Formats: sequence, structure tokens, C-alpha cells
Amino acid sequence: MISYEFEVIGDIVGKERPRVNTYTLRVYTPNKTKDFETLIQQYFKIKYPSSPVLEGRISIKIIAYLKIPKSTSKIKESQMLENKISPTKKPDVDNIAKVVLDALNKVAFKDDNQVSKISVEKRYDVVEKLHIEIEEY
Repeated sequence: MISYEFEVIGDIVGKERPRVNTYTLRVYTPNKTKDFETLIQQYFKIKYPSSPVLEGRISIKIIAYLKIPKSTSKIKESQMLENKISPTKKPDVDNIAKVVLDALNKVAFKDDNQVSKISVEKRYDVVEKLHIEIEEY
């Protein structure tokens, strides 16, 4: 049973909708999404440079730590850090999951259809980051 665990430090970007170039009528992924997917891949490859691509069924746990807003009171800030208050702002959990799955497709696992369990949670923290755990089971 192989498992991977790593963090991606930086602003979290949810998967954006594909766009259409009205001149060429070609569909493309917005640059912001592509750049974030590349960042996730780079963090994975740095931590696991010669890791095998998983081929069995996969469980993924994603925790998105979002920055505490600057205008937050000290009382609310401590509640946020204790996970008593959860973020209800963008990006949505489904878009976070999609960007992570698309980024790690063919990098950490053969295909994202192998994922049979997924957990995505949003929390507050001082530093914005993604914590990702991948497990073949």
C-alpha cells in the first residue's frame, strides 16, 4: 500500500470553467487554473521525484487552508484557528477537488477514475496552503 502526503503553499485556485476563443472557436483552460495545476505537480514531483504512478483504487484527502481575513477580530480569529468557524467563501470544495485531481492525473495516479474515496475540507490558517494525502488501498 503506497501513500503520498504533501503540501502546496500559495493562494488556492479552484478549477475554472473552460473558455472558448470566439475567433478560433477553440476551447481552452484559463491560465490561472493551468498555473495552479502546474504548481501542484511541481510540489508533488519535488517531494516524490521517482515515485511510481499508482494503478489501484485511490483515496484522496484534501484540506484547503484559507487565509484569515485581515479585518477579523482576535476572538473570531482564535475560533477560526481552532476550526470552530469554517470558510464559506470561494473557492468551492468541488472546484478544489477538480483542480487537484486534474493536476495529479498521470503524475501521481494513472487516471482520476481510480479515485473511489475523496474528502475535501476548508479551514482557516495563517498561511494559505493545500494539504493533500493520496493513498492506494
